[in-house]
Amino acid sequence: GYREYSELIMQRERVVEVKMQLSLSTVAAVVHQMVHLYRQTRFSSRRERKRVVSKHGECNVVQGNVRKRRRRYLQDIFTTLVDAQWRVTLLVFALNFLLSWLGFAIVWWLILYTHGDLDITSQSNHTRTCVTGVKTFTACFLFSLETQHTIGYGARYTNEDCPEAIFVMCLQSITGVMIQAFMVGVVFAKLSRPKKRTQTLLFSREAVICQRDGELCLMFRVGDMRKSHIIEAHVRAQLIKKKVTREGELLPFYQTELKVGGDGEEDKIFFIWPTTIVHKITPSSPLYTLSANDMLKEKFEIVVMLEGVIESTGMTTQARSSYLPKEILWGRRFEPLVAFKKETGEHEVDYSLFNTTYEVETPVCSAQDLDRLISLHQNRPGENIILCMLMIMMIF
Repeated sequence: GYREYSELIMQRERVVEVKMQLSLSTVAAVVHQMVHLYRQTRFSSRRERKRVVSKHGECNVVQGNVRKRRRRYLQDIFTTLVDAQWRVTLLVFALNFLLSWLGFAIVWWLILYTHGDLDITSQSNHTRTCVTGVKTFTACFLFSLETQHTIGYGARYTNEDCPEAIFVMCLQSITGVMIQAFMVGVVFAKLSRPKKRTQTLLFSREAVICQRDGELCLMFRVGDMRKSHIIEAHVRAQLIKKKVTREGELLPFYQTELKVGGDGEEDKIFFIWPTTIVHKITPSSPLYTLSANDMLKEKFEIVVMLEGVIESTGMTTQARSSYLPKEILWGRRFEPLVAFKKETGEHEVDYSLFNTTYEVETPVCSAQDLDRLISLHQNRPGENIILCMLMIMMIF
């Protein structure tokens, strides 16, 4: 019996040891996976920092080594407070009032002190004090608050015997109005900033390249979620790429304007529903010599901007986004998302299809090679048929 009991205890100890080893290995595997995900996230974030403009429109630019930066910010204090975070603005808002109350309370206390109104032994010799009902610094602070905000005097009020008290009362009233006007303007400007309007302006996640009327075109989609429209909406696009001039000068962020437009040729659009913006890849386009294979090897960024006037406020706003070569899909087209409903007589926009694309037959060669092939076929329709057939097989 004793021997069986010992073996049973040893078996239990082995089971516990195996469970501990399994749990430790499981924990180690989980930790290893978390470390791998962390490194992957850091690597992806580093790659994301290479953008000039993020997908949400934030510019990845930091101003460094600026001389007298703080002084320059203080010289334009209004814009500084409007651009600051809410906690900073609210802190300055509260400090402005508190410090002004405290500062004028000290001024009132000095007036009463020099006039002898705070001396209890000498108050009987004075017929009237500068401020009735104020004998302590706390009372001075309350009187300062009541004066600045015109709350209304009760037991504390100024007398006409002290001209300096009357002057300070007028000065504090004017100062209080100026502080209120300034801080209300800052808060109102911060609340009504057109920057917030860009949160409801959408850009497609990817851009596409396909043929339209026989020409290769770069396309992306813009949309607006609100019922109030963007007036005088127009779209711009710029390609940012490294360039070396003939003299050997390196331009790391050379900007080339891309001619874009809606269904027509103009950059102005009637922006009442999601619109596909088109850039025709013509000989003047920087994408003219790029094929589908070259597009994946190139390093550039296409920054797109939508500008217009907010219908409800009349302010100008600008929404931004960008596309890298890996975010440009060759041989795809956007899915239509506007449908007419006969029941209600309205055009319904299905935003679930906003980023949806489908595959279409598109030449994988560059627009330059495609134009050469078309020109060769038009100029010599009866010749070089085999060459044309081979080029067509390479293109599609």
